[in-house]
Amino acid sequence: MPLGVDFLLDALASEGLDHLFMVPGGLVDPFLPALGRQKALTPIVAAQEGGAAYMADGYARASGNFGAALCIGGPGLANTVTAVATAQTDGSPVLLMSGEVATLIEGLGVFQDASSQTLDDVAVLKPLTRYSSSVDNPRNLPHLFKHALLQLRTRPAGPAHLSLPGDVLAGELSVEHAPIDPALSHPGALSFSAATSSLAHFLGAPGAEPPVRIAILAGAGVEHANSAQALRQFAELWRIPVATTLRGKGVFPEDHPLSLGVFGYAGTHHSRMALMEAPLDLFVILGSGLNERDTMHWALKIDSNAVVCVNLSPSAIGANVNGGGVVGDCGAYLNFLLDHSDELRPSLQAGQERRAAWLAKIRAKPRLQDPEHCESDAVPIHPARAIAELRKLFPRDGVLVVDSGAHRAFAGHYWESYAPRTYISATNLGPMGWAIAAAVGVQCASPSRRVAVITGDGCMRMGGMEIATAARYQLPVVFVVINNAALGNVWLRAHIKGPVPDELTRLPDHDWAGFARALGCRGETARAPADLADAFERALSGVGPCVVDVKADKAFGTPVEDWVAAVAAYSYHE
Repeated sequence: MPLGVDFLLDALASEGLDHLFMVPGGLVDPFLPALGRQKALTPIVAAQEGGAAYMADGYARASGNFGAALCIGGPGLANTVTAVATAQTDGSPVLLMSGEVATLIEGLGVFQDASSQTLDDVAVLKPLTRYSSSVDNPRNLPHLFKHALLQLRTRPAGPAHLSLPGDVLAGELSVEHAPIDPALSHPGALSFSAATSSLAHFLGAPGAEPPVRIAILAGAGVEHANSAQALRQFAELWRIPVATTLRGKGVFPEDHPLSLGVFGYAGTHHSRMALMEAPLDLFVILGSGLNERDTMHWALKIDSNAVVCVNLSPSAIGANVNGGGVVGDCGAYLNFLLDHSDELRPSLQAGQERRAAWLAKIRAKPRLQDPEHCESDAVPIHPARAIAELRKLFPRDGVLVVDSGAHRAFAGHYWESYAPRTYISATNLGPMGWAIAAAVGVQCASPSRRVAVITGDGCMRMGGMEIATAARYQLPVVFVVINNAALGNVWLRAHIKGPVPDELTRLPDHDWAGFARALGCRGETARAPADLADAFERALSGVGPCVVDVKADKAFGTPVEDWVAAVAAYSYHE
């Protein structure tokens, strides 16, 4: 008869997972022989529990499924807190399973007891998850496991946690897990009455001119709904330009004639001109939480008489929009609009030529801030040049994973993405070093695609050990370290405030290529722009992972000109 631990592994496999990210430890010892008894799941042993959870997060984002991580409770679980919080803020479905002491000895002083009688791991993670529970009896495991899966897949998605006592893992079970009905994971919910009412915004008032200046802002909700194709179909049908949030980057091809690029932090001039220079006749917001970065530090003006805002979260709509809200799935709403094409045609077709002329005027002006930096011959290297050289050599369908720091702004601005789930970044909480481990999960979820990371030397100091995990499993991830010997964004703010802030935000210039070779990776160093192409070619053509240490200059300002202007103009008192 299978044990509880076998039930869990078989259940994960039946849900479509093929990898489990973990750090072994005494409280999860029963998993080790159980992993040898099955062939569906490949275990990936991370350097640290937080790294394992980041890997599960990356796996979830790249695959569209959930990701699973395993660790001991107590110190192991505590190491995952930032990773779980990151998944929560970005709506990423991660299942964290933590081992616990057997229920009959809870509270007796057993080593690493973190049950409800001591530290209470479940309580630690409750504020950070959709669901956190201990399985107090082996017979409760099947339905509590299913409950955790339903919670983490309920959209907007988020992480879930199960604490697994030793007697639950070793208990015998005679049941099998029935996979969650996909219709429950992607129900395509939509407020039909609100969707129907929103058609009036597209049709315009009786006797009035049809809406001409229409633009779409597409956020992460479009990716979560797997509706990038429906978005493109709708935009092309009526020639409506599309901007994306930084989190939604890639849901609309950025080389498409209707693309405005990213709006908000590190956004393009095209998106700012379209969404902010003059009032829109109609503004369609799809799946954006309208937070600070999505709204250009709240500079984006949303006219409730000319907006349709679609989101699964009523609070995300109500906190930012007084009217025009549609609670629902972005894909369901886009399909609703496509189904009503005949009704919309007289209005939207009438404005097509003038809409095209309006967009042409915008696209005739520069799209990017300082595009000449992509060709910079500066030594140390300009980060924009490094990103541009990698983009030239990187496959169109490759996946870029971006970390937190000044390099995030350079990547968000200068890197072009062409498909959903090909630009992956933790954009809300944004912990440094996230991308290094997350890329391992991304590569496991996308074995046929090339995966690259844009990170910094500060991030490497925090999470760089996880390149050893990529080396252990020979995952061909290319880690590009924008090494400016500083905490880039922090230094840009701090160095002008005096010698002490300057010194505190500088870092030693480590040899990251040598560090990589010491951990089993290949290593390349680029000291001048002429070194970049050859270094990237070797990194992409060799076996296993490679770290490219790009010696960059910390003094180069990030491409956030529009953002800085919006921040300067904003008053919290207005």
